Order: sequence, then C-alpha cells, then structure tokens
Amino acid sequence: MPEVPFHYVDLRTFSYATEDQKRVEEALRSLLPDDAELDRVENVGHHGDRIVVFSARIDVADGMRHVLDRLSALDDIDRVIDELDQRVDDNCALFLRLDKQAAFRGEVRLGSGITVRAKVEAYPAKKATAVENARETLTRLADDS
Repeated sequence: MPEVPFHYVDLRTFSYATEDQKRVEEALRSLLPDDAELDRVENVGHHGDRIVVFSARIDVADGMRHVLDRLSALDDIDRVIDELDQRVDDNCALFLRLDKQAAFRGEVRLGSGITVRAKVEAYPAKKATAVENARETLTRLADDS
C-alpha cells in the first residue's frame, strides 16, 4: 500500500485493577510497529481503583501501514466498510473498537477494549470525502488479504 490516506492513527486501551498491566500492554503492542512509543498514564477510578491508560499515536507512513496491515486481518472488514457513515465523524475521524482479549492472542477482531481513531485525509475536509477515502483504503485492504 504505497499511499496512506491518514494523518495519524491513535490507539488506546485501559488496564483496570483486575487486569495484568503487562498483558494489556502486550495486547496493544500487537497492533503497533515495533518501534512505536507507548504512553502510560495512571489514574484513579471512581471507587479509588487503579486505572492505567495505554496509548500510542502513529503518524509516520510506515507505522500507519503496519497498523493498517494488522487491521486487514479483520474478518468483519466488510461490515466496517458498510458502516463507514456511522464510523466516520464530522471531523473526518474513523473510529473502530477492537477486542482486547483477541489482540492479546495476536488476533484482530471487532469488540471492546481497544479504541482506534484514525484521522482521515480529506480535501476538502468534509465527512463525505473522508468516508470515500476510508472506503477506498479499507476496500483495498480487504481485496489484498
């Protein structure tokens, strides 16, 4: 995939007090290039419980290609393509939620636990243009896999 029609891709997940932080970090890293920097912020929940937020922003083309290659393993990529009108917001950002447990096992599935936000390049910066650009990219991914 020579062109990457995204400005950046943000990935984020939470590690709750009942979860093993190392496993949660591993799950997120399974979607990232090896050299990606991971931010870690500790917070406290409503009841005083520990919550660690892991996040990464990928804004280099090779890194975004790596994330897109990982997303090409989605079995539900056609569903995502069909839902692009709901998954792209007015600020031209594409949203996906991925299964954290599956990511820990090295799989890529829609689910809950990991949030993916990709800022779609769109000129002019309109939702319809962003949806079309995302559709072309994801269709190419589906065809290549």
